[in-house]
Amino acid sequence: MSSTTNSPTHHTSTIGSIGTPSRRNTELALLVFAVVIPVFAYANVGLAINDQVPSGLLSYGLGLGLLAGVAHLVVRKFAPYADPLLLPLATLLNGLGLVAIWRLDQSKLLQQIKQAGTAAPRQLMYTAMGIALFIVVLIFLKDHRVLQRYTYISMVGAVFLLLLPLVPGLGQNIYGAKIWISVAGFSIQPGEFAKIVLAIFFAGYLMVKRDALALASRRVLGLYLPRGRDLGPIIVVWLISILILVFETDLGTSLLFFGMFVIMLYVATERTSWIVFGLLMSSVGAVGVAQFESHVQQRVQAWLDPMNEYKLSQKGIIGHSEQAMQALWAFGSGGTLGTGWGQGHSELIKFAANSDFILATFGEELGLAGIMALLLLYGLIVERGVRTALAARDPFGKLLAIGLSGAFALQVFVVAGGVMGLIPLTGMTMPFLAYGGSSVIANWALIGILIRISDTARRPAPAPASNPDAEMTQVVRPS
Repeated sequence: MSSTTNSPTHHTSTIGSIGTPSRRNTELALLVFAVVIPVFAYANVGLAINDQVPSGLLSYGLGLGLLAGVAHLVVRKFAPYADPLLLPLATLLNGLGLVAIWRLDQSKLLQQIKQAGTAAPRQLMYTAMGIALFIVVLIFLKDHRVLQRYTYISMVGAVFLLLLPLVPGLGQNIYGAKIWISVAGFSIQPGEFAKIVLAIFFAGYLMVKRDALALASRRVLGLYLPRGRDLGPIIVVWLISILILVFETDLGTSLLFFGMFVIMLYVATERTSWIVFGLLMSSVGAVGVAQFESHVQQRVQAWLDPMNEYKLSQKGIIGHSEQAMQALWAFGSGGTLGTGWGQGHSELIKFAANSDFILATFGEELGLAGIMALLLLYGLIVERGVRTALAARDPFGKLLAIGLSGAFALQVFVVAGGVMGLIPLTGMTMPFLAYGGSSVIANWALIGILIRISDTARRPAPAPASNPDAEMTQVVRPS
């Protein structure tokens, strides 16, 4: 005798329901270290300079910790699956920059020439403004793909920002570069914000045109040459970069914008020929402008022979600066392990010691080891940005993430390369480290957009709805 029993058994798939861990607790643990390390550095500077713990140590630690804590809570609430390293890395760099700026504030030499004294409190205020913008980005930018709707509006906005320093009465010419505007007593560098707006435009444009730009007419020497009619976009961006270099005498911004576009163009089309064309066009443009632009010529001469520039500046000849040579001496004095916090003499660089040349302070007081650690932190931010681009589920997000990461990497390269003598000085500032409100605020917004893209990329896909008609049943074999 046999019997058959049909007993329905529900099988629920766990694929997608478990998803990716949020890693917010990892971020919180890393943030603790990102705050504690600058606090110890701050105490070290005070002990080295005044033989006592700074009186503002508690307020500095609480201020930085409060800002980092609020940013973490916002990320936990509005971007729970975001990359856990971006916020701690930016906080650590920002905190170390505040320490170096406060250390230069204590220099009697810089206080005498009114180049220091109150920079650190102002930089802390700029940091608070940057984190506030970071929070606004995460709260109101629910989906980064919304930015694609404003592709051409972004282009107009970027051009507007780049033209602002040329407006009479608004723009400022500071040490030969016309990249600043003055608003309500504050100096603002619109180019720092323009790089983000341009990245949005480039991402939206290349997402639509990448197939046409990837087409090649013929292959020469192993390279696929683009068609003549497809060279239009890169020529337009190249001309804009040249105009920035000519009218604003800003080598750094020109290199940054053109380099960012070439990187995004290469990623969109996967054609090495665009890299070759980009390098050739940037070289031709830089050499051509240097033939008649005195400010660019001076930067090149200071790069080729910094000692001669130092000698001419000591003779009081106007137009020559000793900064490049003083920076190299600072790096040389630091050696492998540095002189120690607060025990260097980078204030001899004088003006721009806490902005364009702040990396020389780290090189002297933390040595080669400290510089390598800083570059590693920057490299990690770029790596997490590229990782976010690879993980993004939409073409626009991929291009935007790679564009922002590329712009960040280029800025680090041109600043560090200029201060170390690898390339001519560009006048740009080191992200998060250097004194300057525009740079800090803009880079916090950049980190906010990367976190938003990473949250979308890492967020687990919703589990499919159950279908009663498709339920599986278990059949018991006859006994």
